[in-house]
Amino acid sequence: MNLKLNRPVAFVPTMGSLHAGHKSLIEIAKELENEVVVSIFVNPLQFENPEDFTNYPKSISSDTQLAETSGATFVWVPTFEEIYPNNPEIISAGEIGKLFEGVHRFGHFDGVLTVVKRLFDLVQPKFAVFGEKDFQQLFLIKEMVARLDLPVTIISAPTIRETSGLAMSSRNSRLSNSELANASEIYSALGAATSGKSISQARELLLQKAQKISELILDYAEVIDEDTFDIATESTVKPRAIIAGWINGVRLIDNMAMTNPESAK
Repeated sequence: MNLKLNRPVAFVPTMGSLHAGHKSLIEIAKELENEVVVSIFVNPLQFENPEDFTNYPKSISSDTQLAETSGATFVWVPTFEEIYPNNPEIISAGEIGKLFEGVHRFGHFDGVLTVVKRLFDLVQPKFAVFGEKDFQQLFLIKEMVARLDLPVTIISAPTIRETSGLAMSSRNSRLSNSELANASEIYSALGAATSGKSISQARELLLQKAQKISELILDYAEVIDEDTFDIATESTVKPRAIIAGWINGVRLIDNMAMTNPESAK
């Protein structure tokens, strides 16, 4: 398939149900290049739960309007056959893809990398913009680009939050008001981690706060080295708190960069 685009291109891949977080990504892309492509494709390969795939919110008309008013010059809604005309070459996320999100969502990151590689092949962007909310995904996409020597620069964009601190997500629309209030405590847990006087204390504070969040079924709450995704130690220069869990069947993930008090001395 040959997309007729004015190159160079800045690219924002999405699964639709766009919100202010996506708007920020598109605006960043627009600052990079005049031609901004936004794709809307719900990728079945990254859903380990068929019901989650079926229930994923879809709103093509409003998504297209938001994308265009945010600066998109081309909104692309490909079919499954366009993305996967044959059996797709599965891109492995390796060992890091089996950690954290990968433990609880088997094969998820293989599916993510496979579709991102296909999208890059078809769009051939100079830049691609991804949000930091899905930090493990961002890490693995950067690793794939480096490993396969792909001619695209990955741009990291900060997480956009509700006034409560809750990271914006298309899935938030499936939560009630009380569930949203509980979900916002995830941000408080991350904030608690940043107040730790050491990495071990930060990890303890994060876990204590996370375990007290009403209705949250916690999968993990950890402090990692954001450059390697190893568990952070007291000597880690760039630690990051990460957390994930479920409220009423809705998966919630978030993260926050930290300063290591020891390395800052």
